[in-house]
Amino acid sequence: MNAIFTTPPRPFDVTALFPQLAPLARTATRLHPRPGSPTVHDSSVGGPLLWPADEPWPYCHEPHDSRVTRVVHSPDDIRLFRRRQVAAAERLRLDPQAPTVTPEELEAAQRFREGRPWFDGPIAMIPVAQLHARDIPFPCPPDADLLQVLWCPFDHEMAHPRTALFWRSSATVTDVLGTPPEPPIVQSVSYLPEPCLFSPEQVTEFPHPRELDKELRDQLDDMSRWETIDPALYSSYADDPGELYLNSLSTAPGWKTGGWSSWPRTDPRPRPCPGCGTEQTPLLTIASWEWDGGSETWIAEEEPTNPAPPPPGAQDGNFTLIDIIGGYDLQLHVCPASPDHPHIELLP
Repeated sequence: MNAIFTTPPRPFDVTALFPQLAPLARTATRLHPRPGSPTVHDSSVGGPLLWPADEPWPYCHEPHDSRVTRVVHSPDDIRLFRRRQVAAAERLRLDPQAPTVTPEELEAAQRFREGRPWFDGPIAMIPVAQLHARDIPFPCPPDADLLQVLWCPFDHEMAHPRTALFWRSSATVTDVLGTPPEPPIVQSVSYLPEPCLFSPEQVTEFPHPRELDKELRDQLDDMSRWETIDPALYSSYADDPGELYLNSLSTAPGWKTGGWSSWPRTDPRPRPCPGCGTEQTPLLTIASWEWDGGSETWIAEEEPTNPAPPPPGAQDGNFTLIDIIGGYDLQLHVCPASPDHPHIELLP
């Protein structure tokens, strides 16, 4: 596992002001991914999987549209490009007067811009996440303690990769696949995760405002309901307590398991299980960032004093280098009656 990261306490107990929220509290596990060198035995983003040597690797056999993107790259091209970015950043760190870019780097960047030829055929899926139940709580079938998430690195019906979930018992994997196949090309560099380790931490969440009934939403927007709170605790939101609830008291940003769904751009919609009709619940949020301009109160306490540098080229808080259509989260939901029923992907 990675270093310890701790979410700061919430500014105050929101259930003291709004007791109706108390029975709606849910536990979420923030994963705090940070760059590392995971092994097949670790919970990770973009790391190697504990995959049985005798089990076929999954491929996407759906058609992929060459018109979607002008330039495509191989996974090795992307890794080499990132290593060069790291090397250039380190050179400038050691010597601020060093060349910003070398002739060799310029030549390599030009080759990268040219990309690879298009490939028509099945695409090997890419490891996105591996979660061990010993590290991270999540719903799983009774005979499983390991969840593996892979995706096809191309957009499909929606503007995001198509995911596949695999549940297994880690104890049954005695012979591990040594060199999994990789796709010859990927649609976007941001669909190849940077290997990261987790620092799991449990937090309490409350529903996104759009999941609450109108009466409670109106109460959250009523300034008079907040008058007993020290203004210093929410001074930056003094004119908008509803925004305070949204950004600091309801759902945590970033990678997480469980908790509540977030609806930053759309209204909540039904999530019936395709297998049995039961309302599906959040399993895993694949996030494009760990925080943004409205969620600074969720930044780990250790971050300001010992910040983990994001990889070169990443935005603040984007340690996995995943970016889904400019900062969206891909939320995977599963059936609480049977997690091995087909899952639902949400891009709210």
